[in-house]
Amino acid sequence: MGVVDLSQSKTRWPVSILIRRVIWSGVLEHLVRWWPKPLSFLRIWALRAMGARIGAHCLVMPGVKVLMPWQLTLEDHVAIGRNVDLYNFSPITVRRMSVVSQDCSLCTGSHDFRQPHMPLIHAPITIGSECWVAAQTFVCPGVDIADGCVVGARSLVTRSLTEPWSVYAGHPARRIGPRVMADQALRVR
Repeated sequence: MGVVDLSQSKTRWPVSILIRRVIWSGVLEHLVRWWPKPLSFLRIWALRAMGARIGAHCLVMPGVKVLMPWQLTLEDHVAIGRNVDLYNFSPITVRRMSVVSQDCSLCTGSHDFRQPHMPLIHAPITIGSECWVAAQTFVCPGVDIADGCVVGARSLVTRSLTEPWSVYAGHPARRIGPRVMADQALRVR
């Protein structure tokens, strides 16, 4: 006899959220998700219409999936690459001048596997300013990435990256060293 009973697992959302999810994922998202890059402004318009807070001069590439636009904040000059999955039961915030590269997953939701019904749990994700989250990186619920960080391609970020202006990579992501900008390196010589 097993202990896990998923027949009892049910997340109950308020009707207002269910209606917004139907409007977004059932209608609007399908209209704008695959439009070419030059139509990013229309994708951004649709996200804003659904409650996303998106600053000036942002780019949202084709194929980007957003679960709940009203839980998304992109500050000025943010770029979200092709096929990024923003699985945001909780807020996702990407601060100014940051890039989330293609095929990344920012996942705010998981399941409490210690409970027999494995209920949905979620926690926000914040990417600091002037960061680069490289291709195919997976960021787990509750993670904060400090300003100026670079996260290497295909990394798994399970905990907050707290050292600003650092390079992290691996499974799980670990600090590799400082992020030194080219003009800083020239001044040191």
